[in-house]
Amino acid sequence: MSLDDAGPRTDAVHDGDALRSRTDAVRDLEGELSELISRMRRLLMENAQRVSPGMLPGAYKVFTTIARRERISQSALAEHLVVDKGQLSRTVRELEQLGLIRRDPDPDDGRASILSPTALGLDRLAHARAPQEDTLVKALDGWPVDDIQNLTRLLHALTTSTLPH
Repeated sequence: MSLDDAGPRTDAVHDGDALRSRTDAVRDLEGELSELISRMRRLLMENAQRVSPGMLPGAYKVFTTIARRERISQSALAEHLVVDKGQLSRTVRELEQLGLIRRDPDPDDGRASILSPTALGLDRLAHARAPQEDTLVKALDGWPVDDIQNLTRLLHALTTSTLPH
């Protein structure tokens, strides 16, 4: 065996170690994201119950999306949430009956509706979120602002499948 033969094998071993390290790191990230998702689901369930007893987390998600967007067409909402339009129609009707949102005709398309939160809905949402409002602020209390901004940027890159800058 010549000295030239040792180089590629060392590179292959190094590449294998790097791949294993990357795979392990991604698996660790997946585990932490799974824990975060579980915790968020619990919080969403609790918040949904505070908005309206018996509200399902899916309806809460629809409601919070409408509240965050302030005004959104029902078709854009369905597209954004990637949900069945029939199920979304039932959920929107339920939210409207609870007085949490209102449905107005779309000025550009009379057949379509624009959804927006009501004052009652926003008040109930603020009340529902109040118990956890400081949780993240407290959890990040010792973090430098640059680290918080970096985490936000990286999470955004992950959720939008874009490369971090």
